[in-house]
Amino acid sequence: MSNIVRLVIACVVMGAAIALCAFGFWGWGILVLFLGGIILLSFFFNENMIIAQYFLRKEDSAKAEAWLLKITDYEKQLYKSQHGYYNLLIGLIESRKAPMKAEKYFKKALSLGMKMSHNTALAKLSLAGIAMAKRDKREATRLLSEASKDDKNKLLTEQIKMMKGQMAQMDKQQVVRGGYRQF
Repeated sequence: MSNIVRLVIACVVMGAAIALCAFGFWGWGILVLFLGGIILLSFFFNENMIIAQYFLRKEDSAKAEAWLLKITDYEKQLYKSQHGYYNLLIGLIESRKAPMKAEKYFKKALSLGMKMSHNTALAKLSLAGIAMAKRDKREATRLLSEASKDDKNKLLTEQIKMMKGQMAQMDKQQVVRGGYRQF
């Protein structure tokens, strides 16, 4: 459902609630006002994205992907500040299947912007992992330092520390015809 339609429905329901209260039906007016508030809240927070986040936390990426695929045109169905989060969620799901294909979603999420700094740090950390997989140490180092700056609440410190340890292991490996040799 388009966001404009949600907003119109919320306004109509709120108007009905005010009319019910004006005619003396306070109980029904408050109930309908509560319902209108929920519809208005769905304008700012899409229910499909909330359910997809829930399934991602439960490690069920198949169901999360199914809920995200219900959003057919995210530019029309989501509020503008949610576009970055949508691409971040798609990137997280895609990174479990094909990590190299998820890079474009993380870059798009960063370009669209996200309000919470730890989500920006998560996108940069994921991009650093992809850069490490491509053996681009300079890019991975830059992205890791930016991710540690963006992680103000220290939610991703363990992952950043683990990624730096993996990067140190990368220095110890030497490419030998068809494989890697460790020193």
